[in-house]
This record gives sequence, structure tokens and C-alpha cells, in this order.
Amino acid sequence: MFAEIAFLLYVGHLLADYPFQTDHQAANKAGCGRQGWAANVSHAATHVLICSLLLAAGSVVLGWHLPLLPAAAAVVWIGISHGFIDRRWPVAAWMRIARQTGWAAHGGSAHVDQTAHVLALTLAALFLAV
Repeated sequence: MFAEIAFLLYVGHLLADYPFQTDHQAANKAGCGRQGWAANVSHAATHVLICSLLLAAGSVVLGWHLPLLPAAAAVVWIGISHGFIDRRWPVAAWMRIARQTGWAAHGGSAHVDQTAHVLALTLAALFLAV
């Protein structure tokens, strides 16, 4: 069951991060002030909604019996962790600590960002599969 959950959560992540992320969200989600936080929260909420829908679909189609509270906790975790990572400073801090400033200057931040998101999704899938 872990593989199916992880796959659906990853598909949900891709949908929310690419076709369902608005230009406004992408440009402002790391910004300070009300506009930045609104963009960040609305983008994270898109992740929660899409991942919730895919988990519900998986439950119906694949016959899962996911308990409601743990499933809700998993998608809340996805939303909170996604919003945190997308503030951009955690990725920048990691890359400084890991001495990856050269890679960061040449587009490496996007890879580290996506790796952090996949880690968060994997933890959610492990939590639900136990």
C-alpha cells in the first residue's frame, strides 16, 4: 500500500506544483507581508486539496480503509511542510550549510526544493501505510 499512496501523493504534488500553481503564487509565495503569505497559503492549500482528493479516490478505487484522522494529519503535514519549503529560505540555508552555493547559483535550488518535497511526501506515505 505504501507504493500506491506515495505514487498518488507524488502525482498530487506534481499537479499542485505545476498545472494548478498560478503565476501569482509562484512569483509571491516566498515574499514578505500579506501578499506573500496569502500566495504561500493558497498554494499549500491547493496541495492539501489535490492530495486529499487523490487519497479519497485511492480509497474508493483500490479499496483502502485509511482512517480519517491519520489521513487528515498526513495532508495537513503535506500542506505545512510544502508552505515551509516554499518560503525558499530553508532551501537556501540548507545549500549554504551543505556548501552548495555554486550549485545554487546555477539552478540547483529547484532540485533541492523538489527533493525536500518528495521527502515530506514519503514521510506522509509511510505514516499512512503503517
